[in-house]
Amino acid sequence: MDTQELMSRVAENLSVRRAFGTAYEKDGVLVIPVGLVAGGGGGGEGTMLQPGPLPPDAVEPAESRSRGGQAPEGGLPVGSGGGFGGLVLPVGVYVVKGDQVRWVPAVDVTLIALAGLGLARLLVRLRARLLRHEHHVHA
Repeated sequence: MDTQELMSRVAENLSVRRAFGTAYEKDGVLVIPVGLVAGGGGGGEGTMLQPGPLPPDAVEPAESRSRGGQAPEGGLPVGSGGGFGGLVLPVGVYVVKGDQVRWVPAVDVTLIALAGLGLARLLVRLRARLLRHEHHVHA
């Protein structure tokens, strides 16, 4: 996969279609799911080195050692690569009934619990740091 293809896939996966799910109707009410979409990606491509002496900082491949430090015919491929990561979290739904639209947030108990634990851990670390600082000042 080349860099252009990777970036087009990133754009496709971070589009507004991911944030708004497929709307559906139930009991005369239109429900539109909404999510928080975040992600990123990156990539790079290398070039072919011309045959000839390898640069001093190049890692010499085994096949060029037998040629006295010369790159093989056709050049030494440097390579290319890339990656992508993403996250979609449900945040709620829009409920449309007649002319009225209302927002119903999604409550993610796991996320709330993890955030609470993270905050508690931060407070414990700060308290320990303050106590250590006081101990050094009074010692």
